[in-house]
Amino acid sequence: MSRATFTREEADSRRQDLIDACARKLADGGVAAATVRAICAEAGVSPGLLRHYFAGIDDLVAATYRTVGERVKAALDAAVAQADHRPRARLSAYVVASFRAPIADPALLATWIAFWSLVKANAAIAHLHADIYGGYRAGIEALLAENGVAPGDCRLKAVAITALVDGLWLELCLAPDTFTPDEAAEMAERWLDALLG
Repeated sequence: MSRATFTREEADSRRQDLIDACARKLADGGVAAATVRAICAEAGVSPGLLRHYFAGIDDLVAATYRTVGERVKAALDAAVAQADHRPRARLSAYVVASFRAPIADPALLATWIAFWSLVKANAAIAHLHADIYGGYRAGIEALLAENGVAPGDCRLKAVAITALVDGLWLELCLAPDTFTPDEAAEMAERWLDALLG
């Protein structure tokens, strides 16, 4: 019994090692750097092992996008859970979390840009992107509803907030000397005030 548990944990660990290695290679050099050989070398496993856990490199990249998306969602959810119980504070916490660690990270941005570059070229990544961003927007829509936004207005306002956050996050990670995380938060807060009236 303990042998089977150890083997399962080891398999889960190796699979996760490949996902983490794929994220690092995407961050380091984009999609072109994320080859089977490079990822396996980064993970410290033989190239044949990738096929044991994934159908191929596209499957691994998709699993990596899913995992990274779940980590971002967990960070956003944790920020909301730690916020004041007032609806406006919860919405602010969700938005402002993108300007703080672990989300405001140049390595995460580099990985995310690699995923974005595949959206138009890879149908599976496009579908996954739609699911991940759909989940983010659903979270924002729920927070907007808590703030009294009419159901018919929540969808487009959630799209607008997502665009605002992505834009500020992108610029903050690319050019951190241009403005600070606190200034990004302040800009977002002012914009939310105007959006919510």
